[in-house]
Amino acid sequence: MKATIITIGDEILIGQILDTNSRYISRALNTHGIVVAERTSIGDNRQQIIDTLDRALAQSEVVIITGGLGPTKDDITKHTLCDYFGSTLRYDKIEAEHIRTMLERRNIAFNELNRSQAMVPECCTVLHNAHGTAPGMWFEREGRVVVSLPGVPFEMQHLIDDEVIPRLCKRFELREIVHRTMITFGIAESILAEKIASWEDALPDHIHLAYLPAPNVVRLRLSAYEVEGKEVSREIDMLFDKLRTIIPDNIAGFEDASVEELVHNILINRGQTLAVAESCTGGTIASKFTAQAGASAYFLCGVVSYSNESKCNVLGVPMSDIEQHGAVSEEVAKAMAQGAKVISGSNFAISTTGIAGPTGGSKEKPVGTVWIGVATPDKCFAVRKDCGTDRSQIISRASAYAIAMLYEELK
Repeated sequence: MKATIITIGDEILIGQILDTNSRYISRALNTHGIVVAERTSIGDNRQQIIDTLDRALAQSEVVIITGGLGPTKDDITKHTLCDYFGSTLRYDKIEAEHIRTMLERRNIAFNELNRSQAMVPECCTVLHNAHGTAPGMWFEREGRVVVSLPGVPFEMQHLIDDEVIPRLCKRFELREIVHRTMITFGIAESILAEKIASWEDALPDHIHLAYLPAPNVVRLRLSAYEVEGKEVSREIDMLFDKLRTIIPDNIAGFEDASVEELVHNILINRGQTLAVAESCTGGTIASKFTAQAGASAYFLCGVVSYSNESKCNVLGVPMSDIEQHGAVSEEVAKAMAQGAKVISGSNFAISTTGIAGPTGGSKEKPVGTVWIGVATPDKCFAVRKDCGTDRSQIISRASAYAIAMLYEELK
């Protein structure tokens, strides 16, 4: 069973807003056994909506549309769908009263524009939007379903969960889709693919492998579509068990767990503590830990020592190390990590010092050069990493490498 998701709005096409709706809808549909065949964004153009809907209905049993249901003239989705299904608009008194009540609570007048939101195509089933003023609409034609939802994310999400998914489950006989993800760590994608090639070649035809690389992490997702869920889940578990024997030292966890979450859990379980000293990453590492509930149990201190003076005055880095080796060096990275450990009294500390660019690089230390320090209860060391050429990429990669190095030590 296939679905197409269409998001409507010029604001998406010009990059003014992100299309988060498609992601939410895709996850909801996949969870209930519906394969998303296509996701597409189009502008507020009547003919484009019609053409896209024609194509979607030719390939999918379900089409979910979001956007273009507001009260202003540029919101044309409802009128276009009314014409597309050969219907006329009617005034829905229940929806009108709901809209009036919502607006009164916000001290907004119930004018003609707002009244127009209670006009719905005669042929549709109205999906009550308890969290907004634009109702959803459910259409059927020749066994296929078209659903139109407001583009406001929280309104759309409630309608998907409370109205659309229950109706789809009742309307169609759905089979399951199974996705399981293993997180591999500390091994490049190309090397990983080479090591597990024979395992990959032996996968059964109904189970598909996807590589999902990120800095210092590669997720391996096994998927099976429209199957008997319990049986295939057991089969995937057995396949991952076999993979454990091939790369036993490179498995960090499963599903959506991040490496910082794994570090978080280890430190809490062991009753150990952490401090961070950052220069080029500017607090990114600290924010990854403190974003997690319960981080106060282990995260003691985060220092952003961006200047040489702060490295010396706050962390105790010897100025002689900076003068002799430069701020971006093994010696300074180690001194920063050790300094963070000392001033906080933590069990572990990690540090970053590098050249995030776009300027400041040299032949010996080009943009993207980052030294990462790790201080443990019994040693302190630093590793040089090449983190790319783009500033945001360098910060992201350096942060990931630092957390990954800490995880290796904890393991």
